[in-house]
Amino acid sequence: MISSTPYESYFHVFRDIIRSMHSSNSLQEVLDVVVTKSAGVLNAKGALLRILNEDTDRFEVRAACGLGENYLSKGPVTTEKVLSDPSELHRVKIISDLWHAPRVEYPQEAWDEGIRMMVDVPLAVKDRMLGLIRIYLDHSRDFSEDELDFMLTIAEQCACIIERVQLMENQKKHFNHLATRMDKMSSLGRMAAGIAHEINNPLAGILLYSSNMRKKVPPRGGLVEGFDIIIKETQRCKVIIQGLLDFARDTEPQRVPANVNHIVESALGIVENEYHLQHVDIGLALAKDMVTTLLDENQIEQVVINLLLNALHAVDEYGKVAVRTGVDDDAGKIVVEVVDNGCGITPSDRKKIFEPFFSTRSNGTGLGLAISYGIVQNHQGDIQAFSEPEKGTRFVITFPIRTDTAAGRVFP
Repeated sequence: MISSTPYESYFHVFRDIIRSMHSSNSLQEVLDVVVTKSAGVLNAKGALLRILNEDTDRFEVRAACGLGENYLSKGPVTTEKVLSDPSELHRVKIISDLWHAPRVEYPQEAWDEGIRMMVDVPLAVKDRMLGLIRIYLDHSRDFSEDELDFMLTIAEQCACIIERVQLMENQKKHFNHLATRMDKMSSLGRMAAGIAHEINNPLAGILLYSSNMRKKVPPRGGLVEGFDIIIKETQRCKVIIQGLLDFARDTEPQRVPANVNHIVESALGIVENEYHLQHVDIGLALAKDMVTTLLDENQIEQVVINLLLNALHAVDEYGKVAVRTGVDDDAGKIVVEVVDNGCGITPSDRKKIFEPFFSTRSNGTGLGLAISYGIVQNHQGDIQAFSEPEKGTRFVITFPIRTDTAAGRVFP
């Protein structure tokens, strides 16, 4: 270690860096000052600052000085390359042997740049690594304890600034997401009004003519059964359209004493034929201790049908889907699960599946899960998706067990 330290130079550099951190509104300006001043005070050839991209788990170059484009163009590096030992999270790493150091990803290119030594200073907050400052020297030398402390102090301040900016950026993304969602909801409301106007009249005609024709066919046989199906499904379409309007207008559900088991059985009856045609098995496990609670039966049936159809589209022929209900007495909730062994959902898509107009299917409208989410929320419930690609998906719906406020009891 060297014995003398240029304290005055360190003080001025530290002051300039801290001043830039507090006076600049641009993170990039701060990072540029950090690499330039750090390299200058140590008489280094150059410096480079990487920040961890949590989406890719790679450290990407955000600022550099004194290095050629050939070296900088090599791209990001993995976490394993930068931090092989967690104990080094708050320690300066001096690399004097470029050819045999595991964390030196491009030794030949570095040598061609005239680099003979590297100094790695981690940018860490507590046990979380945010990035790394790497200082490049054209000759080998020793460093005093004061120099190492200086580099760590600068890194700690820089890490705090990065963490603060990342927090602000995440909040901005969240607010932008909410604003986008509100815009989509507004569009959904306008679209719902158009759908009601354009489709309700044809549906009314279908319902009228099929009801009249049903009266004219023999009371027994396939024709009357077919007309019954047409009438029932037409009525269900009208209910779905009304549900879309209610969702857009945030209308309160019309709750009545209902048994979730009966709703699930009714929903299964509607989609059973489609499952049969695709040779998909449905496993049903209904809770024997199910309690009756306050629900809008039509809306909840719509939610279950949508989840069953989504599961059907997710599985291949001869796939499997399971529907389970249960009562969580401790939490005071009713639970409904729809599980499939289909294609699954990617993590990035899973974050967006409840957004209006988002769909992974080419012919999907992107409204089914958005409407289902709104219905469940209006019942003070919750709906969650658990999924991995190629490992299937599990949707879990929970409803609070609502009591009869007049009698102060749960419906038997």
